[in-house]
Parts: sequence; structure tokens; C-alpha cells
Amino acid sequence: MKKLASFCLASIMAMSAASAASEAVVQRSPVGRRVMVREYQPYSVETAKGWYMGGRLALNMLNWTNEYSTNDANPVSSNDSDKYSFETLFGGSVFAGTDFQLSDEWFRAEVEAGLMGQFTDKDQGIEFKMTVPYVIANGYYDFVNGLYAGAGLGLALPKTELDWAALVGGERSERAVSPMLALMLGWSYDLDARITLDLRYRLSGFWGPEHTRSFADGVEFTTDVGFVLENSLSMGLRYRF
Repeated sequence: MKKLASFCLASIMAMSAASAASEAVVQRSPVGRRVMVREYQPYSVETAKGWYMGGRLALNMLNWTNEYSTNDANPVSSNDSDKYSFETLFGGSVFAGTDFQLSDEWFRAEVEAGLMGQFTDKDQGIEFKMTVPYVIANGYYDFVNGLYAGAGLGLALPKTELDWAALVGGERSERAVSPMLALMLGWSYDLDARITLDLRYRLSGFWGPEHTRSFADGVEFTTDVGFVLENSLSMGLRYRF
């Protein structure tokens, strides 16, 4: 009888534990890690989405070709282009966004404004500079292990400066407004309940300006930056409100 009573008591305890376990489900946190949430607790969309802001420091590598042209019938030089590959610039950005849930999947929407840095090339008294600020809207999908993938669409505002003592006409600087497309891969890690470490790779592209200046005799000299491809590695922090 004592064994039967003990068996019944053990069975009741096991059934209670199984019932409690069945009331728990697995959901994902905004950065992708699994957390246990009781089904009997009412779901609130406010607890599932959060606003955040932050900043990134970036190592940007730019690739493009400067095409040169002149209206001189007898140009002195036949070198009509310069190719630049993986020119390294240090930049940064600030951003703000929110994460939200759709069909048990986590996404983020973000607005980012940044500066890719300034490139300078000086040769035989001719100085060329290019500075690239930008603003872009990004969308991300957060995987379960902290990894994320995303895409962005925005505007790049590259500015070139062309200086040479012989150039007396035309504007010293020229700016373009170009569409900017981006693809991103990254990894997020929660340092605490509010601060998240963010590591990201970005591949983006945009078009640079065409810049014309003139000599004293009226001959014009034009630099056309063309398409610029950017590879960027960045590290940042996100603060969640």
C-alpha cells in the first residue's frame, strides 16, 4: 500500500510538471536568442518591439576610376584615367531604429547617417579630394544566433575638390547627389539588457560627380568619378530604450 501511494504521488507530481512544461513556448529575442515565455501571460506588442539608437566606427575601402578629359585639340598627356582600388578611409555613422515581429520572425528598420571619410591624392602640384557623406534607410532580418542580414536604399552626397595653380576657372568643389544601394551581413551580441554590440560588413555602390575646371586660355579639364564600390567593416553599439 505504501508503494502504491508513493507511486500515485510520484505520478501526480510528474503530470503536474509535464502540464507546466507544456504551458511554455520558445520565442526569440530581438537579437535572435531563444527565451522562454509563459503562454498564460498576455502577449503585448510593446514588449516585443523596442526603439534604439547608436553609432558605428567604420573602415571603408573604396574602388573607382577617375576618367579625365579636355577640350584641348592637342592634349599634352595621354594618361586619361586613374584607377583606385581598395582605398582605405576611416569613417563613422549614427543611426536610430526599431525592431518588430512578423509571423514569429524578428526584423529591424533603421535610418543611418554617416561619413565614409575623405580621400586625398596629390601629384605634381595637382590635388584631388573626395568626401562621401550619406543617409540611408536599412532593413534587417535577425537570425536565431545573433547573425543578421539586410539591405539599404538611400542617398550618397560625394563631393570632389580639384586644386592646381594653373586652374583658374570653374568651381573648386563639386557635389553629386546619387542613389546608394547596400547589402549588409552582421552579428549582434547583448552586453546587457540595453546595450548591444554590433559588428557589420556592408557592400554598397553609388555614383560620384563630374567636375570641370578651366585654364587661363579657356581650355577645360574634366574629372569624372563614375561608379564607386564600397566595402565597409564596422563596429558599433546599440542602446535600447
